[in-house]
Amino acid sequence: MVYLICIGAVLATAAESQAATKPVEGRVLKVLPFLLDQQGRNTVSPSLFDRDAYQEHLRKHPDKVSGIRYDVHWKVKRAAFETVTVRVELRGMFEDRVPRAKTIETTLDGRPSMHRWTELELTGEEYAQFGRITAWRSTLWCNGKMLDEYQSFLW
Repeated sequence: MVYLICIGAVLATAAESQAATKPVEGRVLKVLPFLLDQQGRNTVSPSLFDRDAYQEHLRKHPDKVSGIRYDVHWKVKRAAFETVTVRVELRGMFEDRVPRAKTIETTLDGRPSMHRWTELELTGEEYAQFGRITAWRSTLWCNGKMLDEYQSFLW
């Protein structure tokens, strides 16, 4: 009985060390940019049709917009005890025609396999000072190494 437990412990340790030697893999699966109203909402009901209609309404009425949120869908494999960073880089232009750039990001502690949505917002005075967003790029990082990117057409 003790012999079987020892073999099981050795096999588990060997599997962990083999997984640790494999490189971390990650992908940005989807990025959804949403305008936010004065209450911080991107929709007024749970319906996807209503959400899209409300987003069109906010695009037509920029005075009702208080910010933008990027919902980033990503996954990482073999990132145990690693630091994972989700980043959105923005390019835009204000009324003075001066190009602007901004980066928003969040850092998370890794688990062996992660698959989730992360929300990144630019709101309030920062959003008002940035101006019109013309392009964006979302990147996924692990310990300073870029794993993947997903970008808008104009990036």
